[in-house]
This record gives sequence, structure tokens and C-alpha cells, in this order.
Amino acid sequence: MLDMTGSDQSNHVIMKPDYILALRYFMSNESDAPPSKHHNAKNCRASAGLTTSFGVRGWRCSYAAGGAVVMFALVAMLASGARAATGKVIYSFAGDNDGEYTDTDLVIDSAGNLYGTSVRGGQFGGGTVFRLAPSGNRWIHTVLYSFTGGADGGEPYKGVTLDAQGNLYGTAVTGGMGSCEGGCGVAYKLTNSGGSWSQHVIHYFSGGNDGSGPGAGLTIDSHGNLYGVAPTGGANGLGVIYGLHPDARGNWTFKVIHTFTGGTDGATGSAGRFLLHAGHLYGVATAGGANGKGVAFELTPSQAGGEWNLKTIYAFKGQPDAGFPYGGLLLDASGNLYGTTYYDGANNLGSVYQLSPAAAGEWTEKVLYSFNGGGDGQNSISNLVSDAAGNLYGTTSEGGAGCSCGTIFKLAPGANGTWTESVVHRFNGPPDGAFVYNGMVADSAGNFYGATVHGGTDDEGAIYKFTP
Repeated sequence: MLDMTGSDQSNHVIMKPDYILALRYFMSNESDAPPSKHHNAKNCRASAGLTTSFGVRGWRCSYAAGGAVVMFALVAMLASGARAATGKVIYSFAGDNDGEYTDTDLVIDSAGNLYGTSVRGGQFGGGTVFRLAPSGNRWIHTVLYSFTGGADGGEPYKGVTLDAQGNLYGTAVTGGMGSCEGGCGVAYKLTNSGGSWSQHVIHYFSGGNDGSGPGAGLTIDSHGNLYGVAPTGGANGLGVIYGLHPDARGNWTFKVIHTFTGGTDGATGSAGRFLLHAGHLYGVATAGGANGKGVAFELTPSQAGGEWNLKTIYAFKGQPDAGFPYGGLLLDASGNLYGTTYYDGANNLGSVYQLSPAAAGEWTEKVLYSFNGGGDGQNSISNLVSDAAGNLYGTTSEGGAGCSCGTIFKLAPGANGTWTESVVHRFNGPPDGAFVYNGMVADSAGNFYGATVHGGTDDEGAIYKFTP
């Protein structure tokens, strides 16, 4: 049963907007392609078989790129313990100035504060960066920044990245400058000075060779360099991987480190953050590859000149193999990588897979679990995390309870390479969360926190706490 006692709603006016943002939009040349982040709420929500009111304000459908509509919809992650799992909503978004449609990963600072983004809402309707601060058994929500949708950007997906000084970094898919309708998006920095937050755009995407519509979270290295992906634009119109490099005076240099071709290297990247390990970046591309089902890749820096070399480490084959990966990758102590796919697997309802390093720099792939739909869940867009026992946790975007609002699942390793799946939470819709596309973050006590794009008291999105 959901416990709502942690939700602080006392300072918010409850106002229901005349639109609800939605999930599903398909590639124009693939009837079974995963959903797009750049969606039309009327068409996409209706196609999911759900009820909505129309009158969408300022929403674009997917960008067309090389005959394919580019997709995004992202990630969720959890970690575990041995106790009976419990969950509760700790904050419900009220829409409008409070923010709505929280398609966000969360980050946590040393004081236990949570940070994330809402795609819509805020003072100007262009989305927000927010903080949730624990206060006894309550959480205090503060909007740190409201996007105007103009030069500062708009529609900030996938949350923010926190550096060692407490600065926040993220991307917004619209606004800024460039040749795109409504702007080609920005990368930005939020700086805290004595409790006052200021926003500074560190790159304006042009829609040319530098890409457009950046909607993935940023990865930061020990030198403060940032890495991300833009799903459209670039020399081939199929997206780019980029780096942003600060100097001592606070200026930033933008560099494209890979331009997707749509061939064996894949296309569009994904919404999952890059995994940084031993100076290498690991990620997935949702589309393209030798079989048209996406790829996993490794980016290796060259010895000099700041160049990077991309190597495809696996081309997904489709049913009964995995296909269409969205979330980022998880690395274990043995060097294996783990991830999820939205489609394919044995039942074409998504899968969990493992990539293992082999001789001579090659990799082997194994599907650990294929989702069955129904109460089991389906269509995972989640990245994974593991607990100390090696169990894997993630989410499905659909299935579960009667509303098909998604699940949290657990995969436990057994003998001879077997894995056993169980559902540890089924999202039930308001006042529970609904449609969880994003990751979770752990606090020092072993609790985990995540966001849902709908659900909560007003169905405008929720932040929940999960205790394994």
C-alpha cells in the first residue's frame, strides 16, 4: 500500500492543465519502433489507449532524420537489500509553476537533497530544475530555475549532473538558437552562490554539424569535462556524440567526438548517460547497426589530439535476441555490461541482456530475461543497478497493474548462469506513480529515489522512495 504521509503539498495550488504529455510515437519506417521523446501529446497519448484532454501547447513530434523519426524515452534504476520492499510517493507535482511531466533522473548531494527536472511547467511553462530537501518526514520542493523556452532553452529532459563543487549541468531539447523550429536546444550550467542559483548556457546547438535536440543526461569526468549525445543533426542528420571542455576562466569548448552514420555504428545514440570506465565511454545507440536493431559501443580516446575512436561491441539482432536499447549500461566487477531493450527478446516485449568481454577485444551477448507482458511488465527503457549480492534492478514502462503503469523488477543470479525475475512493485497510477522512465539514486541509508512522468495526487508526475 502506498504511504502518502511524506508528501508536502501545503504550499501548492492544485490546477489541472488542459493537456497531458504522453509516451508513444513510432519511427516512420518501423511499425514496432520504440517511443519518441519528441512527441505530440494528442496522438501519442491516444495511441497508448489512455484518456487525455487535447489542446497541446508548443509540442513538437519527432524529428525526421534520414527517413527515421528519432526516439528517446529513458531510464530507471534501483538497488536492493534483503528486506521486504516498500515504496511511497514523497512528492506529487501540481503542474503549472510547480512543474509537470517529470521525465528525469535524480541526483543526490551529501546533505541528502535530490535534484531533477520537469519537462513542462515553471513560471514560463518551459520546464524547471528543482530540489527536494528532506525535513523530518516531509520533503520541501523548491524550483531552482524556470526555463523561458527562449535563449536559455526549454523542455529539459533527463535531469541534471552534479559536480564536486555543487554545480548542476543539463540539456534542454528546445530553445536556444539555430535553424530548428523553436530552437535547437542548449547545454547549460546552474551555479549556486550563497543559495541563489544562476543559469548559464555553455553551448547553443545550431542544428548543423554539432547536432540538435539534446535530450540525454551528461556524464562528467574527473577534469570537469562533459559528454553527451544529440539525437539529430550532425553531418549525416543522425546525431552526434560530443564533449564540452572547460578552461580556467569558465569558458567552454564544444567538440564533436563522433558523428553517427546510421551504418554499423548505429544512429541517434540513446537517452542513457554514458558509462565512464578507465577513461573509456560505453553506451548504446537505439537505432541502426548491422541488423537495424541498435548497437552497444565503446569510445576510446586516442593518444594525442583529443580524438576518439568508436568501436561497435555488439549489434543487436532482434527477436529472440534483444533489440532497441534505450537506457545506459551497468558495469560489474568482472567487466560485464548489463542493459535493457524496449522490444525484441523471446516475446518481442523487451529484454534484459548481458555483454561479456572475450578474447582479442571481442564481446559476447546473452539475453538474461525476456518480459512476458501483463503483470510481469513489458517494454523496459531502464538502465540497471545491482546490489551487494549481485541482484539486478530496473523498471518496465508498461504492464504490471491494471493501468499498465509499469513495474520495478528484480533479477537474481542463480547456478549455471541462470537468472530469476520477480516484480517487486507494480505502479498503480494516482496517487501512486505512473510510467517510470528514469533512474533511481541511493542515499547513505540504502534507500532509493526515482521519478514518474505521470501519477501522484494530480497525475502531473511524482517522486517516490523505494526501500528494498
